[in-house]
Amino acid sequence: MSDARERLTDTLYGLGWATVKKLPEPAAAALGRTIADTVWKRRGASVLRLESNLARVVPDAGPERLAELSRAGMRSYMRYWMESFRLPAWSKERIRGGVEVQDIDRLTAGLASGRGVVLALPHLANWDLAGAWVTTALGVPFTTVAERLKPETLYDRFVAYREGLGMEVLPHEGGSAFGTLARRLRAGGLVCLVADRDLSASGTEVTFFGEAARMPGGPALLAQQTGALLLPATLWYDDSPVMRGRVHPPVEVPETGTRDEKTSVMTQALADAFATGIAEHPEDWHMLQRLWLDDLEPRQESS
Repeated sequence: MSDARERLTDTLYGLGWATVKKLPEPAAAALGRTIADTVWKRRGASVLRLESNLARVVPDAGPERLAELSRAGMRSYMRYWMESFRLPAWSKERIRGGVEVQDIDRLTAGLASGRGVVLALPHLANWDLAGAWVTTALGVPFTTVAERLKPETLYDRFVAYREGLGMEVLPHEGGSAFGTLARRLRAGGLVCLVADRDLSASGTEVTFFGEAARMPGGPALLAQQTGALLLPATLWYDDSPVMRGRVHPPVEVPETGTRDEKTSVMTQALADAFATGIAEHPEDWHMLQRLWLDDLEPRQESS
């Protein structure tokens, strides 16, 4: 990305946070739908990639159904952005009332046990809102990891935004993040990780909707090394202003096998839980990037 484009990107995000959060909620929602429909009609690379991904999630969908899903998906994606731009201006009451989570006792009981919890989520609905709800409604601080974005000023905006919501944010790059996460877990803390897309090109291979993909092995490794509880969670929207969620049953550490074998089994269990939530609400899965190995270029053949 050129310096000029990086500056433009940073400026646009800055305008979003400065302007959208001042809009009344219905106006922000309407703006999001308008932007989503405009982008969808242009049929750019992101929309086409989203449709390609959704074709694997809903394999029996024809072209019309995929187009409907991608349009709904872009509206869901823009709802995420409109909410995220406005979150710093939301009251604690609005945040508490903005999320309902099924089986939240799995999380609260895990934390009460003192063993630490890794909460792993896919790119469904609004994970930032879910994080704000955890810190506000549950009163539980947590640590997460953020991908380094360009320009650096944009990354700094995202870190400041998430820290303002009560999160401790570590950069994805560098080996120190894993050690810090492990220390937080050993102290009985909460770590939340978006874990359906590998950013390292050295993730764990899983079967996802019937095809090979890679997902980060970090959540499974953290649970093995610290004794923390590993919980998958999924989120979705409905027609109300409230985002819904579910905490799935814990992923247990296998009793036998090498570290890599255990990591493979546990990461596959996470992928299966993610797939359940994504299949139920495919329009809320904001995966506008390549994910499956057959879509990655070039694919390295195993020797």
